[in-house]
Amino acid sequence: MNGWRLKLLFFVILLVIWEGLARLRLWPAYVFPSPVDVVQSILSGFGDGSYSLAILTSMRRILIGYGLSLGVGIPLGLLLGRIRVVQDTIGTLVLGLQALPSICWLPLALLWFGLSETAILFVVVMGAVLSVTLSTADGVRNTPPLYIRAARTMGARQWHLYSGVILPAALPAILSGMKLGWSFAWRSLMAGELLYVSLGLGQLLTMGRELNDMSQVIATMLMIVAIGLVVDRLVFSPLERHARERWGLSVA
Repeated sequence: MNGWRLKLLFFVILLVIWEGLARLRLWPAYVFPSPVDVVQSILSGFGDGSYSLAILTSMRRILIGYGLSLGVGIPLGLLLGRIRVVQDTIGTLVLGLQALPSICWLPLALLWFGLSETAILFVVVMGAVLSVTLSTADGVRNTPPLYIRAARTMGARQWHLYSGVILPAALPAILSGMKLGWSFAWRSLMAGELLYVSLGLGQLLTMGRELNDMSQVIATMLMIVAIGLVVDRLVFSPLERHARERWGLSVA
């Protein structure tokens, strides 16, 4: 059976089980809505523009926050991977902070920035920048020393050594860190948008909870999952495939 047919069959079975449980009325409809109720909620949300506005607002925030994470994390990871004193000082701090769940940054963001857009962006950046930094540093440290010695023998110094040898060799690890950072940033954004009325997808989750509208809650969760899958398929999967082909890691 082809891969897409297997996936289609799997999700059809899930929908049938879901609909069957809803029809059994084991739980009230406002607690366990049917797939039809959720689809109606999605259509209603796009019809009145609430989902469109929420998606655009959340995507704007994630692009800004994730872009800042890459702008800080990749250069910092390059320094951590090559300079021992930076690794022993800042690297230890970054490694320790990585153990903190992103939700732990919420109280700090509220105290520093209040209920503001800046607080949400701070949580997004802190959720992603550490994983990007550590993955980049690991990729740099795992660069074969033979490559570096050969480049230096041929006269590569400073910037040329980074751009021509270290960065390409570390690219697979950097891409893994970028993908991991994206997932952390996306989760952190949803947590941050639960802070206050922010017009994002997180706000729709809060509204659904306060209105006791489980159809809206599940519909919004499906939107969040769908956006994550689309980004992975359209952005990270092609990049990873290109990196594997570039380094001869693809299986024919």
